[in-house]
Amino acid sequence: MQLVPSLSFFTYPTGFWAILKREKMKASHIAVCAILVLLLAETQVSMAVTCTPTELNPCRSAITSSSPPTKLCCSKLKEQQPCLCQYLKNPNLKKYIDPAKARKVAAACGVPTPKC
Repeated sequence: MQLVPSLSFFTYPTGFWAILKREKMKASHIAVCAILVLLLAETQVSMAVTCTPTELNPCRSAITSSSPPTKLCCSKLKEQQPCLCQYLKNPNLKKYIDPAKARKVAAACGVPTPKC
């Protein structure tokens, strides 16, 4: 005689547990992939530009004369865009930069004039 009622109605088929385990693993894989994507994106963003004024040497003739900027100049100017305020504020570089010509080169390259 059984005094304790059977708990068989609380049990699930064994296939259910396998499916549940597989779904949990899928969810954890998706979560890991999402975290990796976020970390890689963060790494891309955090790869800071090295502010080296000599990188703008291709722009020298365009900034010091009236010649138009070259494609290489525009490429370097866009690459160094986060550094432009630093360059403009540097007293050692001010003597080489004609602000009007620098703005003209930046405009020709499609680089917004920084607000420093």
